[in-house]
Amino acid sequence: MVLALMALILAACSGARTNDHPTSDTSLPGMTPGEVVTTQGAESASLYMPIFLIAIVVFILVEGLVLLVTLKFRRKSTDTDLPAQTHGNNLLEVVWTAIPFVVVMGLFVWSALIVLPKVTAIEPDPAVTVDATAFQWQWKFEYRDEGLEFGGAGKNGPEMVVPINETIHIRLHAQDVIHAFYVPAFFYKKDAVPGRTNEFDVVIEKAGTYGGQCAEFCGLSHADMYFTVRAVERPEYDAWLQQAILDANATPTPEPPKPSGEPQPAGPTVKVLTTAENPLAFDQETISAKAGTELTVEYTNDSGVPHNIAFYEGADASAPLIARTVDPTKAEPGPGDVQTVTFTVPTEPGSYYFDCQIHPAQMFGTFEVTA
Repeated sequence: MVLALMALILAACSGARTNDHPTSDTSLPGMTPGEVVTTQGAESASLYMPIFLIAIVVFILVEGLVLLVTLKFRRKSTDTDLPAQTHGNNLLEVVWTAIPFVVVMGLFVWSALIVLPKVTAIEPDPAVTVDATAFQWQWKFEYRDEGLEFGGAGKNGPEMVVPINETIHIRLHAQDVIHAFYVPAFFYKKDAVPGRTNEFDVVIEKAGTYGGQCAEFCGLSHADMYFTVRAVERPEYDAWLQQAILDANATPTPEPPKPSGEPQPAGPTVKVLTTAENPLAFDQETISAKAGTELTVEYTNDSGVPHNIAFYEGADASAPLIARTVDPTKAEPGPGDVQTVTFTVPTEPGSYYFDCQIHPAQMFGTFEVTA
């Protein structure tokens, strides 16, 4: 009966079920670590099953002895005197002290002296170095040697592209509070601490796209602080890198010239504010403008948290972007941060959407376009 119950529990814990988590998990947590795609993670995962089996043996031994003593030596209705009392057994005490000592020391040597140095080793000449900066509530990835920088917010977040089977050196930074860099498929997590740079190496052995997230509660939008690591073959990485450098150095397309003739009247200006007393809100939940006109939005951020304001061609942030004040990765925390954007209001009247791209779950509103 007990074995059948344990089998049912193990089956329930280890059952694979697909989901759409941005961390790219393909199954719910089970009795094993799951797929591990890094050399360092595989070293750590190698400890899992032996320790688990040792724990099972200890559990069965201890619980078995408890049941044996309980059933065999329980008091019977015919018992009138205490059984013979034994005080101390030197051989037994030596055995139950020596066996745990040997087991614990063996695990210590294996984990701390063999596996840990391999996991924490830093390669003096890595193939790629990426600086990952965490702040409330998104990530920024910098390839400083190549002059590249990538940011993003929301469920997808920014993407880090790296080659497989080569050493990737990651330097972690935090701008505000403690965050944590965690990719489940890497079997590794490390904190990003303000004022300190934490570093680690990783070698990804399998090409693929692996989701990651902040794994240290860091505030209200912690649940949306995701990112992606895309591991590719070296030729594909070189092609991506070359294209990314070209895109970063490309000359922006100039704005079309204003039509000649009479000067165009200046469009209206809407002022939006975020205060220190209410640092995760716009002071306006609705912004109105006439269809087809020029609109200037002046956003002042007096909080201690970075924000921007973005307008969309639909009822939510999945619609195409109309305009935004600044790139969310370049937003300043304030106070006194003033951002301005001028854009043409959609020609179709209706209810549109605006939000802060850094804190979309808390800061959003309706953009009403009138005829």
